[in-house]
Amino acid sequence: METINGEWYMKGCGREDPDRLRSVEQAAALIREIGFLPLFSNELPGFSVEERTWGPDWWEDDPERDPWSWRQQLSREPEILYGKFFDRKAGFVSADWFPAFANYRRDGWDFDALRDEGLAPHRAVKLMTPFLEDGQPTDTEYLSCVLKDRAGFGKGGEKNYEGVLTDLQMQCYLFLADFRQRINRAGSPYGWHLAVLAAPESKLGYARIAAAYREPPAQAWDRIVGQIRRFFPEAEEQVLQKILGLRRVPC
Repeated sequence: METINGEWYMKGCGREDPDRLRSVEQAAALIREIGFLPLFSNELPGFSVEERTWGPDWWEDDPERDPWSWRQQLSREPEILYGKFFDRKAGFVSADWFPAFANYRRDGWDFDALRDEGLAPHRAVKLMTPFLEDGQPTDTEYLSCVLKDRAGFGKGGEKNYEGVLTDLQMQCYLFLADFRQRINRAGSPYGWHLAVLAAPESKLGYARIAAAYREPPAQAWDRIVGQIRRFFPEAEEQVLQKILGLRRVPC
């Protein structure tokens, strides 16, 4: 997206562009093919859902055509993970590439080991604790608003909830597993669809992610860069570092 005279404009492709994504199925296939795909445009031209879709289709609340609606559908795909993975912005990683991505981003550390060594900021510990049992990630899921209160970030509690949540997604300890409505006392859904948070191990299994730790994180990075350059051969290292690297922000 870009701002022109104070208004947002999508950097979409032409309606008749042969490479245009016309369905959520096509988007899913492209994510699986490349392995990584940000939702919005960035410093690498063409490396986003935005630039491969037609601008007027966005925010039309049509699940068939609207890429903003696709993100909800894609978050439930068994072989795709969605979250703020790209320079603290949203995007998709295929299940085939996520273990290597997590190995690089975590630098080979499970969260419980990071916590036990005193390397995890206390706010990150408070947010991750509801997802852990005996130190291991569980299949537990939380609506974002529920997690905020449970982890002690509600009114009068810890600050910077969104920032810490983004940090944990960037480190691949959490992802956005779904979008759901709240449930009222009568058991009926109401209001906006809200993000559902979970540990990636709940989707891929602990063994699948942990197996990637056998590879040095620097080697995982080299493979990730090599994969992106298969599709974007002119991508510069500095650009890839900005989009795919881990920019650490204190919690």
